[in-house]
Amino acid sequence: MSEFVRSLRLWFAPERIRDEGETPDYRFSLANERTFLAWLRTALALIAGGFAVDQFLPDLRWGVRVGLSLALIGTGVLCAVRAVNHWVRCERAMRRGEDLPVSRFPTMLALVVGAVSVVMVVVVAWGRA
Repeated sequence: MSEFVRSLRLWFAPERIRDEGETPDYRFSLANERTFLAWLRTALALIAGGFAVDQFLPDLRWGVRVGLSLALIGTGVLCAVRAVNHWVRCERAMRRGEDLPVSRFPTMLALVVGAVSVVMVVVVAWGRA
């Protein structure tokens, strides 16, 4: 079974993670959980921002408004899904005594949020000119 499928199964049956390795210090597991919750807060903020753009910027052209909204909402959805995946990967690594997994996702998230922000600045500046 591929690593991804095994990881995906753990999303919906996290109790199975206890079958792997040794129980880590609870402080590390709780820190992993706090990180997961921080990712979820970020996801919720992105989704809320997407809805805010759609609802509170009605003067924007429809395509620009919807595009910005969908970019923010889509990024929020990806962030939420990635949060679960990251939690499982880190928990498994801690139980196995392995190094924590590295990820390019934070960089990609920052680039997408930065790009959407630049577009929003341009749109707002253009609208005020």
